[in-house]
Amino acid sequence: MTTSLSATFVAVIIVAVSCAQPAHAFVTNLPRACDYHHTTTCIRLSNEPNGDVFHNSCNTPTRRKFFTAACLSGIIAIPIITPIKSASALTPDQASQSYDTYAETYDKLDGGSIATSLGIDEARTKLLGMAKGDVLEIGVGTGLNLASYRFGEGGVTSLTLVDISDGMLSQAEARIQQMNVDKAIPIQFVKADATSELIKIFGESKFDSVVDTFSLCVMGNDGAKKCIEEMAGVIKPSGKILLVENTRSSNPLLGSYQDLTASSAADLGGKGCVYNQNVGEMISRSKGMRLEKEESFAAGLFRSFVCTKS
Repeated sequence: MTTSLSATFVAVIIVAVSCAQPAHAFVTNLPRACDYHHTTTCIRLSNEPNGDVFHNSCNTPTRRKFFTAACLSGIIAIPIITPIKSASALTPDQASQSYDTYAETYDKLDGGSIATSLGIDEARTKLLGMAKGDVLEIGVGTGLNLASYRFGEGGVTSLTLVDISDGMLSQAEARIQQMNVDKAIPIQFVKADATSELIKIFGESKFDSVVDTFSLCVMGNDGAKKCIEEMAGVIKPSGKILLVENTRSSNPLLGSYQDLTASSAADLGGKGCVYNQNVGEMISRSKGMRLEKEESFAAGLFRSFVCTKS
Protein backbone atom coordinates (compact mmCIF):
# COMPACT_ATOMS: atom_id res chain seq x y z
CA MET A 1 0.00 0.00 0.00
CA THR A 2 0.89 3.50 0.33
CA THR A 3 1.99 4.98 3.62
CA SER A 4 -0.22 6.31 6.38
CA LEU A 5 -0.43 7.33 10.02
CA SER A 6 0.39 3.76 10.80
CA ALA A 7 1.46 1.96 13.86
CA THR A 8 4.99 3.09 13.01
CA PHE A 9 4.04 6.61 14.02
CA VAL A 10 3.46 5.55 17.62
CA ALA A 11 7.14 5.00 18.34
CA VAL A 12 8.29 7.84 16.08
CA ILE A 13 6.00 10.39 17.67
CA ILE A 14 7.20 9.25 21.08
CA VAL A 15 10.75 10.01 19.92
CA ALA A 16 9.69 13.51 18.90
CA VAL A 17 7.59 14.21 21.98
CA SER A 18 10.33 13.02 24.26
CA CYS A 19 12.59 15.83 23.17
CA ALA A 20 10.20 18.39 24.58
CA GLN A 21 8.18 16.68 27.33
CA PRO A 22 8.94 15.08 30.69
CA ALA A 23 8.67 11.38 31.34
CA HIS A 24 5.12 11.46 32.65
CA ALA A 25 3.92 12.78 29.28
CA PHE A 26 4.43 9.38 27.71
CA VAL A 27 1.65 7.85 29.72
CA THR A 28 -0.91 10.56 28.98
CA ASN A 29 0.07 11.60 25.47
CA LEU A 30 0.64 8.36 23.62
CA PRO A 31 -0.95 8.87 20.19
CA ARG A 32 -3.27 6.22 18.86
CA ALA A 33 -1.74 3.83 16.38
CA CYS A 34 -3.19 4.38 12.97
CA ASP A 35 -3.31 2.86 9.69
CA TYR A 36 -2.07 0.53 7.15
CA HIS A 37 -2.87 -1.34 4.22
CA HIS A 38 -2.94 -4.42 2.43
CA THR A 39 -2.74 -6.27 -0.75
CA THR A 40 -6.85 -11.06 -5.24
CA THR A 41 -9.20 -11.75 -9.68
CA CYS A 42 -11.23 -9.34 -11.55
CA ILE A 43 -9.51 -6.93 -13.86
CA ARG A 44 -10.67 -3.46 -14.82
CA LEU A 45 -8.81 -1.56 -17.47
CA SER A 46 -8.39 2.18 -17.80
CA ASN A 47 -6.30 4.42 -20.02
CA GLU A 48 -7.32 7.59 -18.17
CA PRO A 49 -5.13 10.03 -16.84
CA ASN A 50 0.38 5.42 -4.73
CA GLY A 51 15.08 12.16 5.25
CA ASP A 52 15.52 10.96 8.29
CA VAL A 53 14.08 14.05 9.97
CA PHE A 54 14.39 12.77 13.49
CA HIS A 55 17.83 11.27 12.92
CA ASN A 56 19.49 14.46 14.11
CA SER A 57 16.52 16.22 15.65
CA CYS A 58 17.57 15.63 19.30
CA ASN A 59 20.98 16.19 20.75
CA THR A 60 22.69 13.35 22.56
CA PRO A 61 21.77 14.37 26.13
CA THR A 62 18.14 14.78 25.10
CA ARG A 63 18.11 11.38 23.45
CA ARG A 64 19.44 9.85 26.65
CA LYS A 65 16.68 11.58 28.59
CA PHE A 66 14.16 10.19 26.14
CA PHE A 67 15.36 6.64 26.40
CA THR A 68 15.29 6.86 30.19
CA ALA A 69 11.82 8.40 30.15
CA ALA A 70 10.51 5.92 27.62
CA CYS A 71 11.83 3.01 29.61
CA LEU A 72 10.34 4.30 32.86
CA SER A 73 6.98 5.48 31.60
CA GLY A 74 6.28 4.17 28.12
CA ILE A 75 7.85 0.79 27.68
CA ILE A 76 7.29 -0.32 31.26
CA ALA A 77 3.78 1.07 31.56
CA ILE A 78 2.47 -0.49 28.35
CA PRO A 79 3.31 -4.10 29.25
CA ILE A 80 1.61 -3.56 32.61
CA ILE A 81 -1.70 -2.60 31.02
CA THR A 82 -1.41 -4.64 27.83
CA PRO A 83 -0.84 -8.41 27.79
CA ILE A 84 2.01 -9.40 25.48
CA LYS A 85 0.98 -11.61 22.62
CA SER A 86 2.14 -12.27 19.09
CA ALA A 87 0.73 -9.88 16.52
CA SER A 88 -1.44 -11.55 13.91
CA ALA A 89 -2.02 -10.39 10.36
CA LEU A 90 -5.31 -9.82 8.61
CA THR A 91 -6.48 -12.60 6.34
CA PRO A 92 -6.99 -11.62 2.68
CA ASP A 93 -10.77 -11.58 3.19
CA GLN A 94 -10.46 -9.46 6.32
CA ALA A 95 -8.14 -7.04 4.57
CA SER A 96 -10.50 -6.73 1.60
CA GLN A 97 -13.52 -6.02 3.79
CA SER A 98 -11.61 -3.76 6.14
CA TYR A 99 -10.12 -1.53 3.48
CA ASP A 100 -13.38 -1.34 1.57
CA THR A 101 -14.71 0.28 4.72
CA TYR A 102 -11.77 2.65 5.12
CA ALA A 103 -11.43 3.62 1.45
CA GLU A 104 -13.36 6.90 1.37
CA THR A 105 -11.71 8.34 4.50
CA TYR A 106 -8.32 6.66 4.20
CA ASP A 107 -6.45 9.74 2.99
CA LYS A 108 -7.33 11.56 6.21
CA LEU A 109 -5.28 8.97 8.08
CA ASP A 110 -2.58 8.65 5.46
CA GLY A 111 0.13 11.01 4.32
CA GLY A 112 -0.26 14.64 5.33
CA SER A 113 2.03 16.78 7.46
CA ILE A 114 3.08 13.99 9.81
CA ALA A 115 4.21 11.76 6.96
CA THR A 116 6.14 14.71 5.53
CA SER A 117 7.81 15.50 8.85
CA LEU A 118 8.87 11.89 9.32
CA GLY A 119 10.53 11.85 5.92
CA ILE A 120 8.08 9.33 4.47
CA ASP A 121 7.07 11.54 1.56
CA GLU A 122 10.73 12.21 0.78
CA ALA A 123 11.53 8.50 0.90
CA ARG A 124 8.57 7.70 -1.34
CA THR A 125 9.45 10.35 -3.91
CA LYS A 126 13.11 9.34 -4.01
CA LEU A 127 12.36 5.66 -4.44
CA LEU A 128 9.47 5.92 -6.89
CA GLY A 129 11.53 8.21 -9.08
CA MET A 130 13.52 5.07 -9.89
CA ALA A 131 10.47 3.23 -11.26
CA LYS A 132 10.49 2.90 -15.02
CA GLY A 133 9.17 0.83 -17.89
CA ASP A 134 6.36 -1.58 -17.15
CA VAL A 135 5.58 -0.93 -13.48
CA LEU A 136 3.57 -3.02 -11.01
CA GLU A 137 2.49 -1.44 -7.73
CA ILE A 138 1.20 -3.72 -4.98
CA GLY A 139 -1.26 -2.43 -2.40
CA VAL A 140 -1.92 0.79 -4.27
CA GLY A 141 -4.57 1.86 -1.77
CA THR A 142 -6.09 5.21 -2.68
CA GLY A 143 -3.18 5.99 -4.97
CA LEU A 144 -1.04 8.26 -2.79
CA ASN A 145 2.06 7.08 -4.64
CA LEU A 146 0.76 8.06 -8.06
CA ALA A 147 1.97 11.66 -7.96
CA SER A 148 5.53 10.47 -7.29
CA TYR A 149 5.89 8.53 -10.57
CA ARG A 150 7.59 9.99 -13.63
CA PHE A 151 5.39 9.07 -16.58
CA GLY A 152 6.64 8.88 -20.14
CA GLU A 153 10.02 8.45 -21.78
CA GLY A 154 12.65 7.38 -19.26
CA GLY A 155 9.97 6.78 -16.65
CA VAL A 156 6.79 4.77 -16.33
CA THR A 157 5.49 3.54 -19.71
CA SER A 158 2.74 1.29 -18.32
CA LEU A 159 1.29 0.97 -14.83
CA THR A 160 -0.50 -1.97 -13.23
CA LEU A 161 -2.09 -1.22 -9.86
CA VAL A 162 -2.98 -4.08 -7.51
CA ASP A 163 -5.01 -4.05 -4.32
CA ILE A 164 -7.15 -6.53 -2.45
CA SER A 165 -9.89 -3.95 -1.90
CA ASP A 166 -12.38 -2.85 -4.58
CA GLY A 167 -12.98 0.30 -2.57
CA MET A 168 -9.31 1.23 -2.60
CA LEU A 169 -9.02 0.52 -6.33
CA SER A 170 -11.99 2.80 -6.99
CA GLN A 171 -10.33 5.61 -5.04
CA ALA A 172 -7.05 5.10 -6.93
CA GLU A 173 -8.88 5.11 -10.26
CA ALA A 174 -10.64 8.36 -9.36
CA ARG A 175 -7.32 9.90 -8.35
CA ILE A 176 -5.54 9.00 -11.56
CA GLN A 177 -8.41 10.35 -13.64
CA GLN A 178 -7.71 13.72 -12.06
CA MET A 179 -4.04 13.60 -12.97
CA ASN A 180 -2.54 14.81 -16.21
CA VAL A 181 -1.23 11.44 -17.35
CA ASP A 182 -0.71 10.81 -21.06
CA LYS A 183 -3.66 8.70 -22.21
CA ALA A 184 -1.26 6.67 -24.33
CA ILE A 185 0.17 5.15 -21.15
CA PRO A 186 -1.81 2.01 -20.28
CA ILE A 187 -3.07 1.90 -16.69
CA GLN A 188 -4.61 -1.30 -15.36
CA PHE A 189 -6.44 -1.87 -12.07
CA VAL A 190 -6.35 -5.43 -10.71
CA LYS A 191 -7.95 -6.88 -7.61
CA ALA A 192 -5.51 -9.54 -6.42
CA ASP A 193 -3.91 -11.16 -3.40
CA ALA A 194 -0.24 -10.28 -3.68
CA THR A 195 0.75 -13.13 -1.38
CA SER A 196 -0.35 -15.79 -3.85
CA GLU A 197 -1.65 -14.52 -7.20
CA LEU A 198 0.90 -12.23 -8.86
CA ILE A 199 2.72 -14.93 -10.80
CA LYS A 200 -0.55 -16.70 -11.62
CA ILE A 201 -2.12 -13.54 -13.04
CA PHE A 202 0.85 -11.83 -14.69
CA GLY A 203 3.35 -14.63 -15.35
CA GLU A 204 7.09 -14.78 -14.78
CA SER A 205 9.48 -11.87 -15.50
CA LYS A 206 6.85 -9.41 -16.72
CA PHE A 207 7.72 -6.07 -15.08
CA ASP A 208 10.67 -3.68 -15.16
CA SER A 209 9.80 -2.27 -11.72
CA VAL A 210 7.74 -3.61 -8.83
CA VAL A 211 6.72 -1.17 -6.09
CA ASP A 212 5.29 -1.63 -2.62
CA THR A 213 4.95 0.91 0.18
CA PHE A 214 3.82 -0.26 3.61
CA SER A 215 1.81 -3.30 2.57
CA LEU A 216 4.01 -6.10 3.91
CA CYS A 217 3.12 -5.34 7.53
CA VAL A 218 -0.57 -6.05 6.88
CA MET A 219 0.25 -9.44 5.39
CA GLY A 220 2.00 -10.68 8.54
CA ASN A 221 5.37 -12.41 8.50
CA ASP A 222 4.30 -15.47 6.52
CA GLY A 223 2.29 -13.45 4.03
CA ALA A 224 5.09 -10.92 3.60
CA LYS A 225 7.58 -13.67 2.80
CA LYS A 226 5.20 -15.12 0.22
CA CYS A 227 4.63 -11.68 -1.30
CA ILE A 228 8.37 -11.05 -1.57
CA GLU A 229 8.73 -14.30 -3.52
CA GLU A 230 5.77 -13.36 -5.72
CA MET A 231 7.43 -10.02 -6.50
CA ALA A 232 10.69 -11.78 -7.28
CA GLY A 233 8.80 -14.01 -9.69
CA VAL A 234 7.20 -11.25 -11.74
CA ILE A 235 10.21 -8.91 -11.96
CA LYS A 236 12.40 -9.09 -15.05
CA PRO A 237 16.06 -10.16 -14.57
CA SER A 238 17.12 -6.56 -15.24
CA GLY A 239 14.36 -5.01 -13.14
CA LYS A 240 14.19 -3.34 -9.70
CA ILE A 241 11.94 -4.07 -6.75
CA LEU A 242 11.37 -0.85 -4.79
CA LEU A 243 10.03 -1.05 -1.24
CA VAL A 244 9.29 1.31 1.65
CA GLU A 245 8.17 -0.64 4.71
CA ASN A 246 7.56 -0.56 8.43
CA THR A 247 10.46 -2.29 10.13
CA ARG A 248 11.68 -3.20 13.57
CA SER A 249 14.02 -0.49 14.80
CA SER A 250 17.70 -1.34 15.08
CA ASN A 251 17.69 0.59 18.37
CA PRO A 252 17.24 -2.05 21.10
CA LEU A 253 14.90 0.08 23.20
CA LEU A 254 12.61 1.09 20.36
CA GLY A 255 12.72 -2.43 18.96
CA SER A 256 11.59 -3.78 22.32
CA TYR A 257 8.84 -1.18 22.46
CA GLN A 258 7.62 -2.34 19.03
CA ASP A 259 7.69 -5.97 20.12
CA LEU A 260 5.66 -5.18 23.23
CA THR A 261 3.08 -3.07 21.41
CA ALA A 262 2.85 -4.69 17.97
CA SER A 263 -0.24 -6.73 18.72
CA SER A 264 -2.15 -3.91 20.41
CA ALA A 265 -1.16 -1.44 17.72
CA ALA A 266 -2.33 -3.78 14.97
CA ASP A 267 -5.61 -4.58 16.73
CA LEU A 268 -6.56 -1.17 18.10
CA GLY A 269 -5.55 1.28 15.43
CA GLY A 270 -3.07 -0.19 13.00
CA LYS A 271 -5.62 -1.87 10.73
CA GLY A 272 -3.74 -5.15 11.01
CA CYS A 273 -0.27 -3.71 10.49
CA VAL A 274 2.40 -5.80 12.24
CA TYR A 275 4.94 -3.00 12.52
CA ASN A 276 7.95 -4.83 13.96
CA GLN A 277 8.87 -6.98 10.97
CA ASN A 278 12.50 -7.54 10.00
CA VAL A 279 12.00 -6.92 6.29
CA GLY A 280 15.71 -6.91 5.47
CA GLU A 281 16.07 -10.41 6.87
CA MET A 282 12.99 -11.57 4.96
CA ILE A 283 14.53 -10.31 1.73
CA SER A 284 17.91 -11.89 2.41
CA ARG A 285 16.28 -15.27 3.09
CA SER A 286 13.84 -15.12 0.19
CA LYS A 287 14.04 -17.17 -2.97
CA GLY A 288 14.87 -15.16 -6.03
CA MET A 289 15.49 -11.68 -4.58
CA ARG A 290 18.76 -9.91 -3.76
CA LEU A 291 19.01 -6.76 -1.61
CA GLU A 292 21.07 -4.04 -3.28
CA LYS A 293 20.46 -1.03 -1.05
CA GLU A 294 18.76 -0.33 2.27
CA GLU A 295 18.13 3.08 3.82
CA SER A 296 16.84 3.75 7.32
CA PHE A 297 14.46 6.52 8.37
CA ALA A 298 13.08 7.74 11.72
CA ALA A 299 15.37 5.69 13.94
CA GLY A 300 14.94 2.64 11.71
CA LEU A 301 11.19 2.44 12.22
CA PHE A 302 10.77 2.36 8.48
CA ARG A 303 13.21 1.66 5.66
CA SER A 304 13.51 1.73 1.92
CA PHE A 305 14.88 -1.22 -0.02
CA VAL A 306 16.13 -1.56 -3.58
CA CYS A 307 16.23 -5.18 -4.71
CA THR A 308 16.92 -7.16 -7.85
CA LYS A 309 16.20 -10.67 -9.07
CA SER A 310 18.86 -13.10 -7.88
